[in-house]
Amino acid sequence: MTGWLTEAVPRGRVAAFRTLVYLFVAADLVVFTPWVRTRVDVPGDLYQPLLIGRLLPLPTPTSALVGVIFWVLLAVSLLAATGRAPRLLGWTVFALYFEWMIVAMSYGKVDHDRFGLLVALAVLPTAGRARHGDPTRTEAGGWALRVTQIAVICTYFLAAWAKFRFGGLDWATGSVLARAIIRRGTDLADVIAQVPHLLIVAQFGILAFELLSPLVFLLPERWRLAMVGFFYSFHLATIATITISFAPHLVAMTSFLPLEKVRPVLWLKRLLTRCSDPAGREPTPVAGPEPAVDPA
Repeated sequence: MTGWLTEAVPRGRVAAFRTLVYLFVAADLVVFTPWVRTRVDVPGDLYQPLLIGRLLPLPTPTSALVGVIFWVLLAVSLLAATGRAPRLLGWTVFALYFEWMIVAMSYGKVDHDRFGLLVALAVLPTAGRARHGDPTRTEAGGWALRVTQIAVICTYFLAAWAKFRFGGLDWATGSVLARAIIRRGTDLADVIAQVPHLLIVAQFGILAFELLSPLVFLLPERWRLAMVGFFYSFHLATIATITISFAPHLVAMTSFLPLEKVRPVLWLKRLLTRCSDPAGREPTPVAGPEPAVDPA
């Protein structure tokens, strides 16, 4: 079990995952959750902190506090994406983003798509230094990615558990998807809803998919990647039909992928080289000095 948890991975994969996660944190602040800054405009009595917020305890958010968190977290996350000072910057990003999420989720709604990302932020500082493209394998980095993978799969499995806990079998046989389509469905969803019994079949399929998701760890690598591809296709269908985005979860799920093969900076350099030399010619070698002639 210990060997499975710490299965070594290339450092380049850790570096790529780290950059992607920290860049998403910066994007999340300005694209997906900028509304958190408006939470301080409502009366403080409406702030009902999550359990962790009560245990620490954390202060009731104010405009100044949330503003400082926003700007400091934005700057630090961009710095952390470079891979410098992975422990210092990593722990700082985790602490600030954790507080950002407590503020966001302490007003009556808790999103479960953030769990995998929060776990990734918590374990990435333990992975140590890693450079893009480095093939050297690391067990510390492997542990960080594996723990993130477990969190991603727990998000699916525990979602099915919650459905049974609060809805029972009625969740699968009821009108859950029909109500979602009425509230926020797209034109594609309207077409699908007209097919008899298809939504009920889809609800049973969602439950089966979530309950069987842990099987991804038992598959060979090729089939594991295919199953992860199915996970992504499921979320693509969700966005296309009922416009529900699981962006943080999708970022965390890249922990399953061979990200060391994705090197956009290297690709850009190659593209620029080709553009500067369309014929693809090899560079002309620089002529050196003529060799001396032996007078003998």
